Amino acid sequence: MTKPANVILLIEDEPSVTAFVRAALERNGYSVVSAASGAEGLARLGESAFGGVISDVRMPGAVNGADVHEWIRANRPELRERMILISGDTANSKTQALLANSGVPFIEKPFRVEKLISVVESTFGKP
Repeated sequence: MTKPANVILLIEDEPSVTAFVRAALERNGYSVVSAASGAEGLARLGESAFGGVISDVRMPGAVNGADVHEWIRANRPELRERMILISGDTANSKTQALLANSGVPFIEKPFRVEKLISVVESTFGKP
């Protein structure tokens, strides 16, 4: 049975990015539960334990990465230091403000597997 500490919630609306991140993490010993939207991610956070969260910043729908970050701060404080944000939209002023104010590790898309695993291991620990 997989311990919750090794289970990462991946909140990402792009199927190709989800597949890439899932494959990289699973090859390195993590288990991945994915959510295709911020709202789905919040629902999963409300029902299960996770060792960490990786969330895209900009997603369609009412709930984005900033909302997920705020929800975690308010409702799952044990995950505050166990979150990574990813985005390809670093020129957006809202994205820049979130990254500047959150203190959350950030990976800019596109990224290499080595970069992802390095940040995941330093943020969540090795599986």
